[in-house]
Amino acid sequence: MPANDTQPLDGLLTGLRALAEPTRMRILALCRAGELTVSEIVRILGQSQPRVSRHLKLMTEAGILHRVPEGSWVLYRLAFDGPGAILARHLLALMPGNDHQLAADRRRLMEVKRARAAIADDYFRRHAQEWNELRSLHVDEAELNAVARRLLVGDGGAIGSLLDIGTGTGEMMKALAADIEIGEGIDISRDMLAVARTTLEQAGLEHCRVRQADLYRLPFPAHGFDAAVIHQVLHFVTDPPGAIAEAARVLAPGGRLLIVDFAPHDQETLRSEHNHRRLGFADAEIKAALTAAGLKTETIEHLPGDPLTVTLWLARKSMRGQVTPLRDVDENEET
Repeated sequence: MPANDTQPLDGLLTGLRALAEPTRMRILALCRAGELTVSEIVRILGQSQPRVSRHLKLMTEAGILHRVPEGSWVLYRLAFDGPGAILARHLLALMPGNDHQLAADRRRLMEVKRARAAIADDYFRRHAQEWNELRSLHVDEAELNAVARRLLVGDGGAIGSLLDIGTGTGEMMKALAADIEIGEGIDISRDMLAVARTTLEQAGLEHCRVRQADLYRLPFPAHGFDAAVIHQVLHFVTDPPGAIAEAARVLAPGGRLLIVDFAPHDQETLRSEHNHRRLGFADAEIKAALTAAGLKTETIEHLPGDPLTVTLWLARKSMRGQVTPLRDVDENEET
């Protein structure tokens, strides 16, 4: 029998060995509810950090968990694909609902989530005036989200996988969550990621997750996403065409990119007080960047506000090319 015929069985056996231990089953149950740091898992389990780290290492090597470095932190979450991920989903379905240990773990997990929410609330309190000032300058967020959903989703049914580039508070991914199977959000700001995780967890959106990443070097393979969103991000970046090109790289053939940003304006305070590098974008500039990235502009809509107009540009990638299913990519893997 050829060696490669045994690989699926080997993967299954590796996963079974990695999970055939009570603490690892507890960790599996915890990670079903979202991403956790090592210190959070230690706090919930009441075990030493070295012991917990050994369990996490074995589960990661077996493809059950995915390890995501984020600055000085390391987050662990359930893997999306592979034999380990499939096995994990089956075992989670068999988890007893009346186990006292698992129930105690869930209670401590809720304490961790409440602590996260308090951090997010503190961030918003410190920046509430700034957020309210910005929102007052343009169209209502609910109207904007509704238009974004109409353009990106339309009558086409569910989107398989969505990438939210510069996810911020996670509100755009939350607005589209009912129409996607998998949502990935990236942001460079740890503070924003803390807010986004709380936003998604409180909404019960287990199919959406976020991670720290650079929008110029996305930690995903080419052709992996059915759709991507760059929402109110380009006016902060130094190289908007470069950001668009990198977003195009990870789109599957036929995939769509939605850019939401300001039309050209003269509000200099946004540059001096809020670090906007660009005071909006003309349609011709964004269309040229989309074309250079191999995308065809399909729709442009302007939503007038006072004094800012928000523009939505929707573009599509050519159907030519090879599709690479979305998968977890290690931080050091070439993309």
